[in-house]
Amino acid sequence: MDDTSTPPRPADPDAASAALPATGPAVPSVQAVALKGLCPRCGAGTLFDGPIRFAPSCRACGLDIAGFDVGDGPAAFLTLILGALVVGLAIWLELALSPPHWVHLIWIPVTIGGVIGSLRLAKGALIALEYRNAAREWAAPPSAERAAIPQDDARS
Repeated sequence: MDDTSTPPRPADPDAASAALPATGPAVPSVQAVALKGLCPRCGAGTLFDGPIRFAPSCRACGLDIAGFDVGDGPAAFLTLILGALVVGLAIWLELALSPPHWVHLIWIPVTIGGVIGSLRLAKGALIALEYRNAAREWAAPPSAERAAIPQDDARS
């Protein structure tokens, strides 16, 4: 064979794309899910039923949102972060302005608003990451649990 042979023609792009499975709508970003309360699968605004309560499922695509478990992680981190911020601001206010003690009552609504607002964001971001990474609770099958328990034949 000579080296002047013609290279093979590239495959027809239309035929190649027809063989690929059809893709659904674009998956929303973690930020969009957290900020807008979007479903992590279809992007519909159906993630929350209340200010911080998840809907049991997406009304648009049927994603079982109740099957995800974000646990207490967002609340624990937000308690530490917001607590440090509020205490720091309260100390600064006291040292800088020395206001009457009743002025510090402002920290109650600031704390409640901050917790509810950021808890919604944190829970939305965490459920988006769980969906994107296919994170699920892991449970060993019963036979594996029994096999993992060491047997002590000397006790019998």
